[in-house]
Amino acid sequence: MRTIFKALSVSALALAAAGCKLTPNPTPLDKPGDMPAAFTAPVVDKNAPIWPAAEWWNNFNAPELPMLMETAIRENLDLKVAIGRVLEAEANSTIAFSALLPTVNGTLGAKKAGNSSINSDTFSAGLTGNYVLDFFGQNRARLAAANENLRGARYTQVNTGLTIEQSVATTYFTILSLRERIAITRENLDLARRLLAISQAKFAAGVASNLDVMQETATVAQQQSTLPGLIEQEREARYTLAVLLGLPPENFDVKAQNLNGVTAPSVQGGLPSDLLLRRPDIALAEANLYAAHANVDAARAAFFPQIGLTAGASFGSNILGTIFNPSSFAWNVGASLAQTIFDGGAINARDQIAKAQQDEQIATYRKTVFTAFQQVETGIGTASAINEQLDFIQQQTTASVEAERISELQYREGTIDITTLINTQQSLFSAQISLVQTKLTRLQNSINLYIAVGGGWDQKQSDTDYKPQLDWFPL
Repeated sequence: MRTIFKALSVSALALAAAGCKLTPNPTPLDKPGDMPAAFTAPVVDKNAPIWPAAEWWNNFNAPELPMLMETAIRENLDLKVAIGRVLEAEANSTIAFSALLPTVNGTLGAKKAGNSSINSDTFSAGLTGNYVLDFFGQNRARLAAANENLRGARYTQVNTGLTIEQSVATTYFTILSLRERIAITRENLDLARRLLAISQAKFAAGVASNLDVMQETATVAQQQSTLPGLIEQEREARYTLAVLLGLPPENFDVKAQNLNGVTAPSVQGGLPSDLLLRRPDIALAEANLYAAHANVDAARAAFFPQIGLTAGASFGSNILGTIFNPSSFAWNVGASLAQTIFDGGAINARDQIAKAQQDEQIATYRKTVFTAFQQVETGIGTASAINEQLDFIQQQTTASVEAERISELQYREGTIDITTLINTQQSLFSAQISLVQTKLTRLQNSINLYIAVGGGWDQKQSDTDYKPQLDWFPL
């Protein structure tokens, strides 16, 4: 019997010791090939920086853009929401930390009682304390989860900031490209009107048919029909940019009118393993995973009993002046052990929920990492393809300008018909619009690639620089 009791005691102590420690965080990238040795897409400029600086927008040679970014970082409303959520997470972490400390309450009372013949006064003062021993680590696990949620809130703030920076740059360049397309459309409309006047003059002179006039009239109308849509798109893009800057859309404007002089800088991706510490969305996924794992530890600790300690000290007297005499002092101490006997499976269900949520976060983390790799590979590869494509479109535009000039002269001389002239005109218009759109695509890809490699953010430096914003934050 003694042997059985000793074995049960050893087993109970071993189980308790296991419950005292928080288990290590999971390692989600644990399969062969999860971490490639290098990115494989062809690099346009091998002399480009491997990781961008934080203020990457200065590299685009767009004088207005830095000022717009500064305003957005200071005034954007989504970013202010993210900052507020960091403060909430700090407060929740403080609340979780407080569960590891004893609770002390003070009391001070006065009471008067009596009847028709007797009156009495009673005065009291005291302190009571309660403390729950975190023997099985439940409160520590909850604190770990709260701290990971705080990390997640901080990384969400960074990620929100990068998304805003990306949107500001993309929207700004979209405005400039739309203005350039509007200018090209108006130039081509002027050209079409001039050719219409020529065809009308030739018809009046009897050297051309009314068909030529109608065909060129249709071309003018087609050119005119594209303008209202482009003008509205440009207006809506300005409204979008204003809201990104935390400003009302009315009367907001930018000065630049086209993409002339704007450059699309290159950047390299570095090592895939380094990317894990340079992407705030990956850091957020990691924090969410570790928070879920801490919740698993907390749910496991709920299977064990809670040990509580209480203590109290008080003074009581019928005379206020003698309330703190030693003879009026009383004290008490106590301990309690609470264990759920039956709850219909709720504790077990919570444990299963926590484990399922951890599995979800593992899958989310893996997908976030692989998506980050994909975005970098796509950005690097697209940069190479767009640069090559842009060279050919520039050649096409140059040739189309000359072809239109020659065809107009030939139409004046009567050596070609109106259909050939219109086709040449339309080819020029299409080439000019394609050139602007390809320039915008190249700029957008550069922006996306900067964001894909982290936008100059570094997790280690961010964690080092972090300072709590609340007045009192114990951790």
